[in-house]
Amino acid sequence: MERLVENQLLLYGRKSAACMLSISIRSLAYLLSRGEIHFRRIGTKTLIPHAELVRFARGHHPEPVSSKPVSQEQ
Repeated sequence: MERLVENQLLLYGRKSAACMLSISIRSLAYLLSRGEIHFRRIGTKTLIPHAELVRFARGHHPEPVSSKPVSQEQ
């Protein structure tokens, strides 16, 4: 079970979550829209639980985040 560190937030906004994952806000939005990272809406805010960020960061991600196909030069 994950231990809660003092002063650790339970929910992060999009900008903070993207920073924690070292990805762009646009990449995070793409992951949220695909359901790869679960989130909550409170009013107009999109909030991502800390545990969800940890789960995603520890996971295996064989595909690139971008929806565009990666061109392979031969």
